[in-house]
Formats: sequence, C-alpha cells, structure tokens
Amino acid sequence: MILFVDACVRDESRTKRLANEVLSRLKGDVKTVKLKDEKFEVTDQDYLKKRDELIAKREFDSEMFALARDFKEADQIVIAAPYWDLSFPAMLKQYIEHINVLGITFEYTKEGTPVGLCKADRLYYVMTAGGAFVPEEYGFGYVKVLAQSFYGIDNVKLIKAVGLDIYGADVDQIMNKAIRGINL
Repeated sequence: MILFVDACVRDESRTKRLANEVLSRLKGDVKTVKLKDEKFEVTDQDYLKKRDELIAKREFDSEMFALARDFKEADQIVIAAPYWDLSFPAMLKQYIEHINVLGITFEYTKEGTPVGLCKADRLYYVMTAGGAFVPEEYGFGYVKVLAQSFYGIDNVKLIKAVGLDIYGADVDQIMNKAIRGINL
C-alpha cells in the first residue's frame, strides 16, 4: 500500500500536481489521507494522559492510533506539503504528532535510542515553493530526520519545484522541468 499524505490546501495545488505525478509512477494501491479533512484532537493534558495510558497498556487498536497504524503499514509513503514560512502547513505537524507513537511507529532501546518500526522502504517528500530561498533543513529536513531516525525509513527523497511565484517566472516550464526530473 502506498500512503499519500496530502497536506495541500488549495484545490489547484501545484504541490499536489507534482505529487500526483509521483504517485502515477509508483506501483500499488494508494490510500490517501487528506489532512485538511482530518479533525485532529488538541494535544492538551487530557489528550496526552489518555494517549499515554493506552500506550502503557499497549492498546494500539484505539481509533486514536489509526493514522499511526496506517503509516506503519505503508510500503511506500508520499507526503505532499507546500513550503510555507520556511516549513510546511501546521496540519502536517499535527499529523506527525499523531503518528509518532511509541510502540507503533518506533520504540526505544535500553539506551534511549529510537528504533523504527515502519514497514516503508521509501518516503517521497514533495513540495513546491513560490520563492527561491528554500533551505532543505527546515520542512524537508525535519521529516527526513524523523523518517530515518525514528521510523526506520532510510530512503527519503525530496522532489520539488521552486521559484514559482517570482515575478516573470514561467510556472509551466518550472513545473514541467520538475516533473521530467522525477527519478524514483
């Protein structure tokens, strides 16, 4: 199963267009999680207490952990997230908080080192940016470190199109070049 995590907001999203090109080249059934349609619980004291109690009892069949279970079981993962304010939309951070579950997506060694429990062998991070200042260590870098250090997904690839909103930019040319450059 290919898990498509869609953090795009706009109906005519350039990021989603690029992600759809990636998905069209992958083999397998696609399960889509549209983050704009998810109703994330607030990560407050009550939420954390309930979550910690379920984790302590290893009661991972709770609906609270459905997103984490899907993430763990995916064979490949595609995350589509536009580049906003040196990062990604807040709903992707909320999603990450819901999939980062001790006992499902990772565990710790006795020394406190995280060990990944996810099945995926690849994660594709797809983004577009209006500007040209797009340091990879922020949005993509954060997801890459989590994937490699917590989830056990070593092969993490960035697919991007940048400079789309610069005055005079040829958006079609930039997008087509990014699409031609997709190398899975």
